[in-house]
Amino acid sequence: MFLIKRFCSGFQHIKAITNTAKPGDRLDVRGWIKNIRRLKKNIFFDLNDGSTVRRFQVVIPKRTESKNISVGSNICASGCIQVAPNGQLELHAEHVKVIGADGHITDYPFTPKQQHPPEYVREHLHLRARVDYIAAQMRLRHRALKAIHDYMDELDFVQITTSVLTTNDCEGAGEIFRVQPDSVVLLKEMARPNIPTEHSYFDKKVFLSVSGQLHLEAMSHGLGNTYTLTPAFRAENSKSPLHLSEFYMFEAELAFMEDIYSLTSFIEKMIKNVTLRIIESATDDLKFCQEKALGTAFELPWLKAAWVTLSYDEALDILIANKDKFQTALKPNEGFSKEQELFLTNHCGTPVFVVDWPSDQKPFYMKVVQTKPNRVHALDLLMPEVGELCGGSLRENDEMRLRSHPRLPQDLEWYLELRKFGGVPTGGFGLGFERYLQLLTGVKNIRDVIPFPRYPHSCQM
Repeated sequence: MFLIKRFCSGFQHIKAITNTAKPGDRLDVRGWIKNIRRLKKNIFFDLNDGSTVRRFQVVIPKRTESKNISVGSNICASGCIQVAPNGQLELHAEHVKVIGADGHITDYPFTPKQQHPPEYVREHLHLRARVDYIAAQMRLRHRALKAIHDYMDELDFVQITTSVLTTNDCEGAGEIFRVQPDSVVLLKEMARPNIPTEHSYFDKKVFLSVSGQLHLEAMSHGLGNTYTLTPAFRAENSKSPLHLSEFYMFEAELAFMEDIYSLTSFIEKMIKNVTLRIIESATDDLKFCQEKALGTAFELPWLKAAWVTLSYDEALDILIANKDKFQTALKPNEGFSKEQELFLTNHCGTPVFVVDWPSDQKPFYMKVVQTKPNRVHALDLLMPEVGELCGGSLRENDEMRLRSHPRLPQDLEWYLELRKFGGVPTGGFGLGFERYLQLLTGVKNIRDVIPFPRYPHSCQM
């Protein structure tokens, strides 16, 4: 505690100042200059330190040494709090010092009072945390992460840090990145008989994980309810505003789960509860992000509504009856397009769970519906604006049924042994974390809710 106090002494975050400071208080502030107004006698700085969406005004007498201070400069200022004519608190500084570069900044890419388009801001990933709406997104992201962890902890779920390196393609779709050392010399050094040189580091093919689900299942067979929130990687040739090559996936595995409707109920309660926590803890940032995205702050009506559950066949019947309204062709053997997913949410007026999917559209591990052998206990959660947010299922817990599955991948003997050695029925789901942030904020492009977006033809920094 002593070290923390010592580290924080002397300076206050702008967020704390705007909430607790009083006229007459003497204090020190520091941060980046967002805007400068030079008048006859005084210079006015709009300062922000990243702690809040709000800017704080610093006033200094016009001096010669202030000429080298410009937008983008990082300063520390000491002085006395006073009330500005507009009723806001401001600091009348007696001492100002530039931190870092002393020279006048002439090529700072973000000019004050200009609305820079997101595409331009993404060209400066290393600097974009200084753009107000990106900073607000990152603070909101932090609050969302904390809300999820707090909620799951209160329910006694065990957090598992699942591996990024894996030998399995969980979804079986082939959208995987291969991993191997870049050094040819190292690969040759580690070569072993009957092992291809490119595999010599691990003795087999290794990939970046597309999902932590199978590893979660292994943990749940000894720990009960588990979850993870880790990176996932998809090698897709897609530049859509809803897809990334690297993103974060929240996944949960519930032990002794035998009913798909119990799973949909858990998901609905979790999303609503976590969202309410975020609204309470990040009100200013959430409203700011919504206003920047859509021009106005908005409520989330699905928080108070009861969500609808449709079987795949019921959903398909609705789409067939309205197929003339779609620009995308209805292809029942390939699932639903985003346009069709959004139509279902609009048609029902709420988020929609679609359950009991055709088995040939879903991965090998999903449990077959006993009364419908060509259907599996799978779910997709469709939300307004973003379409599919969650995918999940009951897991097949019969070893012999898994062994006989025509699409069972190789090298999953360990997965079968989970069923052989005291297996339990489980069910689980994955939620795309960045899509969830898009849902909350209305941000159209997923690249603006993650610190460093990776997508085809783009991996900066």
